[in-house]
Amino acid sequence: MRKEKTTSNSGKHKYKQEQNSDPNTDSRLAAGGELHQVAGGKHPPLTTNQGVSLSDNQNSLRANPLGPTLLEDFILREKITHFDHERIPERIVHARATGLHGFFELTTSLKQYTTARVLTEVGEKTPVFTRISTVAGGSGSVDTPRDVRGFAIKFYTKEGNWDLVGNNIPVFFIQDAIKFPDLIHAVKMEPDRGFPQSATAHDTFWDFISLTPESMHMVMWIMSDRTLPRSLRMIEGFGVHSFRLINDAGESTFVKFHWRPKLGLQSTIWDETVKIAGADQDFHRRDMFNAIEAGDFPEWEFSVQLFTQKEADGFPFDHLDATKLIPEELVPLQVIGRMVLDRWPNNFFAETEQVAYCPSHVVPGIDFSNDPLLQGRLFSYLDTQLSRLGSHNFHQIPVNAPKCPFANQQRDGHMQMAQPSGRVAYEPNSLSENSPREMPAKGFHSAAATETGDKGRIRAESFADHYSQARQFYRSQTAYEQAHIASALVFELSKVEHVHVREAMVGHLRHIEADLASRVAAGLGFEKIPDAPAAAASVRELALSPALQIIGKMKDTLMGRAIGILIADGSDGTLIAKIKAAATNAGATVKIVAPKVGGAKLANGAMLAVDGQLAGTPSVLFDAVAVILSDEGAKELSLEGAAIDFVRDAFGHLKAIAVDRGGRALLKMANVGQDAGVVDASDEKAFIAAAKTRQWDREKSIRTLA
Repeated sequence: MRKEKTTSNSGKHKYKQEQNSDPNTDSRLAAGGELHQVAGGKHPPLTTNQGVSLSDNQNSLRANPLGPTLLEDFILREKITHFDHERIPERIVHARATGLHGFFELTTSLKQYTTARVLTEVGEKTPVFTRISTVAGGSGSVDTPRDVRGFAIKFYTKEGNWDLVGNNIPVFFIQDAIKFPDLIHAVKMEPDRGFPQSATAHDTFWDFISLTPESMHMVMWIMSDRTLPRSLRMIEGFGVHSFRLINDAGESTFVKFHWRPKLGLQSTIWDETVKIAGADQDFHRRDMFNAIEAGDFPEWEFSVQLFTQKEADGFPFDHLDATKLIPEELVPLQVIGRMVLDRWPNNFFAETEQVAYCPSHVVPGIDFSNDPLLQGRLFSYLDTQLSRLGSHNFHQIPVNAPKCPFANQQRDGHMQMAQPSGRVAYEPNSLSENSPREMPAKGFHSAAATETGDKGRIRAESFADHYSQARQFYRSQTAYEQAHIASALVFELSKVEHVHVREAMVGHLRHIEADLASRVAAGLGFEKIPDAPAAAASVRELALSPALQIIGKMKDTLMGRAIGILIADGSDGTLIAKIKAAATNAGATVKIVAPKVGGAKLANGAMLAVDGQLAGTPSVLFDAVAVILSDEGAKELSLEGAAIDFVRDAFGHLKAIAVDRGGRALLKMANVGQDAGVVDASDEKAFIAAAKTRQWDREKSIRTLA
């Protein structure tokens, strides 16, 4: 295999790879220019729906290697249009979601960078509707699979709607939108069998990924604890792409958008997540609903990373590549506002289901970059909404309608709900004194950018490094998080039937970190570590970024967390009240769990109402637990499987456990060990301190990790 390099008019290099000519193998060209050999066979030409054979199914047509995607790309348009219309009316991706109303408040003006009033008027509260979703599953799937979470905000600004449509992860699987249908087809249920639902642990997904080196950075993120959030209130949000801000002088500055949860980051662990799905399929949605009902309104800081083209030229990566992030240590985050979600929709379908987000919805002062994934999304989302909602008049649905005045000469069509009056339906005109007119001074202006070079279906050489940031991410994690990534890879790849796919993935891991490849290979039972594929660019040693961790960034708080107290007849009411008060004062929600929903008779003879029945309220629903039992109560619960599971799971999921004498007896009968995270219930301060985090040192003694 040899690399062939050509030079465009702009002096930028383009790269491609020649296909291996071995007649005994079939070479598949992966996005990013790397070839992977698979079992031999004769394949028909890949064509458009009109029978036109394709020379390149990996790259959109662009004005130059770093330029915008061209509207004339009929291959991109046909492929994405067909994909967008595959299902009606459920979203193809991001179908399972929770939506809420709220507001955005600007605290620091960006007036020197943009004319967008939503980013310049300090103190102004802009209404928003936020939708947080899983990606792969259908609308009836569970809340807690290992999956990316969509994070989309519709700002109802004074100048029109601005949709910031991102994820809880700052990077994506692919560099070019033309590959999006392939990615989603690979991750969705396999078409011949209709399963698995909302899961990546299957052959088609990992086959695609193994042939797509550009996905390796995203693989590190999805195999990390980021895709197992404890609560939707405890995830970050990212705009993913670079956008532009434009000021009064017409000068543009690049920007990346970030959302940081006030409660901090927290995730579950894999075994816990699986059991939560069985205990409560609506775990995240219910958590958000209960928080709103209780007045514990979720809040996020809104931050930006601002940088110039000159600064971008000095980055060791291309910021237009959506598989790359800009480390906070390189370009610090500037907090400029906050978002508070404070109202549940009046009707789930009318709002959460019918809300239509489009990245192309921006306001004056905000513009797009030449990121080829973003460029494709600007077309795809609008096309999808036309299919899902049945009409180009979807903007008239209340949840989608701007809250500022809007008017134009667009008319009629399916589901037209407005009643435009007068004889004029065009512009310019001289027959109406009050028809809408363009606003040359204050209207939307695109950034002034000069584009030169040869158009073509080829990716910029600056997009060729697929492993350096993947390595940076993995090496920046704590040892616990690295073990979780390795174990997740072993679990997922163990579900893959085709050995050559497993081998290919482990080969990629050698570029990321030798120890990671070794751990996963051992977990899969390989006698030797498979060879690494050829890389299109050398792997760089980037500075570690502790900001990429979760454990290292967890807040020392019980705000937003839940404590469960298991009791039975004969329990000590004074001790129960003492622990409940301490946990409540620390900001936690407390629920009393007992064998019977009718309550429990305490040692003093009083009946105590409970919040949940034991079999239906397992410990996986809590962040920490207390077990307050009489000797007789412990003996009775030792014969109850749900009680044994309650304490075993709490210990196995690394949670703090407060126990009195009866509680300690139940742990002993359940063969649950003792460590620093199992504290005496009489010391409520020690329990509260332990409950604020997981007992990470416990994990190596109870679970085999890669």
